[in-house]
Order: sequence, then C-alpha cells, then structure tokens
Amino acid sequence: MTIVLRRLSAALLSATLLAPLPAALLSVTAPAAAAAPAPAALSAQDQATIAKVEEYMNGITTMQSKFLQVAPNGRQATGTFYLSRPGRMRLEYDRPLKDFIVADGSFIFYWDGEMRQQSSAPIGSTLADFILRKTIRLSGDVIVTDVFSAPGVIEVSLVETKDPGKGTLTLVFEDRPFQLRKWRVLDAQGLTTEVALLNPRTDVAFDRDLFYFKEPQRGSDFGRNN
Repeated sequence: MTIVLRRLSAALLSATLLAPLPAALLSVTAPAAAAAPAPAALSAQDQATIAKVEEYMNGITTMQSKFLQVAPNGRQATGTFYLSRPGRMRLEYDRPLKDFIVADGSFIFYWDGEMRQQSSAPIGSTLADFILRKTIRLSGDVIVTDVFSAPGVIEVSLVETKDPGKGTLTLVFEDRPFQLRKWRVLDAQGLTTEVALLNPRTDVAFDRDLFYFKEPQRGSDFGRNN
C-alpha cells in the first residue's frame, strides 16, 4: 500500500492534484505538455449545472470528512480530509499508514511516513489549486470536458487549459441535497484514483496550526498533537 502511495505521490507531486487526494494532490514528474482540448459543447442545462457547482463550491469555507481512497490497483485506504478555503487543506491516512498531505496557503507538502521523507510543490502547480483558490470558476484556466447527469448524481470533469496533460479531475456531486461526494483523478499515465467523502461536515472550526507542515517526531504520526 505504501509503495503504491509513494509512486502516486511521486508521479503527481509536481503536476497534479488529488490522485490520492492524498497522493492525488501532488505531482513530481510533469509529462510533456499536450495540446489543450476544445471545451465541451455545453447545453443550457450543462451551463446551469456548472453555475450550480460554482455557487456550491464557493459557498464552502471549511469542511471536514472521513474519506475512502481507491487506488488504481483497487487497494483501499481511509483517512480524514480537512479543508479551509482559500489555500489550506490537510489529508491524513488512518493507521497503519503515517502519510499525510498539507497545504499551507502557498505550498503542498507530502509526508512519506515510512521513508520519513517530505516532498513539496507550489499549490499553483497542482490541480489542488482549483479547489483551494479564493474564487472557483469552471472557465478560463480550466476547461470543462464533460458534464454528466443521472438520477441523484452529477459529474463535472475538467482539465487545466495550459497543461491538460497533468490529468483530468472529475467532481461527483449528490443531487439532493446538492453536495460534493467524491472526486476522481485520471493521471498522465492513464491511472485513476477515486476519493469518496464519508459524512462531510461544513462550517467547522479548525486550529490554524493544522494547516502547517511540521515534520513528525519519531514515534509520532502526523507532526501535530492528535
């Protein structure tokens, strides 16, 4: 499991976001830039859906949720996701893993608990920037490539306009009530990682220290008081 996470984080740390929104948020080996795809032919209903997604995402200031991550090989891991917009995020895996990811407003850090090694990248170089920015817009520097609706479910897929080769991020929403339930990342190698949010809560108060990287002391899991 840890080997899989390490490979994903290395592949994503300098170029992507949420492969394991844990490892999917990062990217280290940026593939050659691909030509930007044309925007999807969006219907009036699609445009209304996109506006609804933007309104919902911009309405989130803080969120906390347990998550279930499914790696490309089908292996699963659980943990806790913390979000404080703009700019701050943290993901911690449940034991026995000791890996975590933290965004402090400028950089995203990935801690490999087994190797006791840290990797980092500017937030703006990752797809994580999309959900961490102050104002979320599904246009301009991102391109909506698909809008899918089914009873109770809405999916919106997007890529970066300037570097679509980083991967495709698909946000999956529950329709009633409208809320983010999961996301999928298709990376440059064609591998898909999915992260499902379990019982997410919004408007949560956090200690700001939660969103600063601190190297864990030996014998400690996450570099903070648990």
